Amino acid sequence: MKEILLIRHAKSSWKYDVSDADRPLKQRGLKDAELVSEALKKSTFLPDKIFSSPAKRALSTCKIFITNLQYEHDLLQIEDQLYDFGGQNVIRFLKQLDNRYEKVMIFGHNHAFTSICNIFGDQFIDNLPTCGLVLINFDVNSWQNIEKGITKLTIFPRDLK
Repeated sequence: MKEILLIRHAKSSWKYDVSDADRPLKQRGLKDAELVSEALKKSTFLPDKIFSSPAKRALSTCKIFITNLQYEHDLLQIEDQLYDFGGQNVIRFLKQLDNRYEKVMIFGHNHAFTSICNIFGDQFIDNLPTCGLVLINFDVNSWQNIEKGITKLTIFPRDLK
């Protein structure tokens, strides 16, 4: 069994004159990351590995989750392939994951993550909101063989307010 927990980065700020990769989180994004990570504590999900896009907004969201969920920081690996908006790089990344990992947590971007939720999950998601998360289970032993899985959990900030 393989499990992916996809988390779209929290709400970022356009206020600063920085590159897209360097955009920080807004105050709302910081609050939403706290809220959603607290809600995730109720699940039994414990990742074998955590991957994040190198973009500041994704990595900041990731670090809030790691801290709040008291995960080991050495589980984190930053992956350039996850700084992807279309989804093909993320799918390629997923299918090349080391099979010793059963459960992975991935922080990244839209439209890639909405597409991936709909390609692999069994529940249609119109738009994965900022700081929204989706857990998908696959009844396979190899990441290379993931196809249609079962959407086991969704948490969206708007549902927690």
